[in-house]
Parts: sequence; structure tokens; C-alpha cells
Amino acid sequence: MMDQKSGFSLKDRMLSFKDAFQGLKRLVVGEHNAWIHAALTVLVITVAVRLQVSADDWCWLIAAMGLVWICEAFNTAIECLGDAVTTQEHPMIRDAKDLAAGAVLLAAMTASVIGIVRLTPYLLRLMS
Repeated sequence: MMDQKSGFSLKDRMLSFKDAFQGLKRLVVGEHNAWIHAALTVLVITVAVRLQVSADDWCWLIAAMGLVWICEAFNTAIECLGDAVTTQEHPMIRDAKDLAAGAVLLAAMTASVIGIVRLTPYLLRLMS
């Protein structure tokens, strides 16, 4: 049997979107690395628009940029949780933060390779 709290509520769904947007705002306003991601996102979008990349290439670029943003959001969440537990040095919290930062680095490197692979043919065509 379902209790009343587990039923669907449009108001609760709208509030959850409000919370999600608040989290994105926190990410973009409060995280310096997110500023770098934002600048590079704008750069990639600008270059892709000017090069008139195909729909398939747009899908790859969007997926790559999204991957970086998602990893950065999870990294920030893990940092917040770790800091909420203790601001003292703790090896397991340090490791969790380092692993999350490593995930962002891997995502950024992957996105860079995808960007190079997908945009290079357009750039070569432009130069010839």
C-alpha cells in the first residue's frame, strides 16, 4: 500500500526542478573550474556554428561537453559532502575528492579528443 507522501505531486516535481536549477547556479557561480568549462563550452559552440558542423558532429560535441559538466557537478557535490563531514584532513575524504577530480580530468581529456576528431576535418577543409 502506498502512503500519501509517495504519490505523484506536480508541486513537488516543480520544487525539485527549482532545487536542480539552484544546484546548477551554485556550480556556475561558485566553482572556478566551471568558469573554465563555460568559456570552453562557448568557444566550442562558436567554432562549431561557424564551421557549420553536421548534426552527427553536433551530437558528439554536445555529449562531450555534457559529460564534462556532469562530472564537474558530481565533483562539486562530493567536495561539498566531504566538507560537510569534516574540514579536517581525512584520507578517505581526500581520496574521494581526488577520484572525483580525476573523473573531471578524464572527461575533459575525452571531450578534447572528441573535439579534435570531430572538428579537425572542418578546419582542414577551411584551410585548403
